[in-house]
Amino acid sequence: MPKVAVGGTFQYMHKGHTKLLEKAFEVAGDGKVYVGLTSDEMLSKTHSIEKYESRESLLQEYIENLQIPKEKYEIQKLNDPYGPTIKEDFDFIIVSPETYPVALEINHLREERGLKPLKIEYVEYVMAEDEIPISTTRIAKGEIDRHGRLNKNP
Repeated sequence: MPKVAVGGTFQYMHKGHTKLLEKAFEVAGDGKVYVGLTSDEMLSKTHSIEKYESRESLLQEYIENLQIPKEKYEIQKLNDPYGPTIKEDFDFIIVSPETYPVALEINHLREERGLKPLKIEYVEYVMAEDEIPISTTRIAKGEIDRHGRLNKNP
């Protein structure tokens, strides 16, 4: 049974986030997905971010709407970029272009600790209408909505 890691801030739950999570559950199959949710202390963004509890609640609601049984996933607070992936046994990590370098670091640290490397599943950005990636920053600035549609009056 595969053990799959995926992580992020998960602010606004946009189409890019949903693509990552759907891939994680697809790869996990009959296994389990561990969703690392960035703690408030780790964040240093140029725009306001919802508190951890609020983001956790929205993430939980999204996963429940996918009708994923509770025993198939666990949401864990991330206080560093690696979470449990550098200490525990995992099989896969799901990444975006933004988080791919962290997966490489994780595998390097795992190797130093005598752990097998994680298989990296790379998920491309989801593009907005203007062919620029959907991102939390762009949504916060009012450029686009969660689905990548351009706002008329940003």
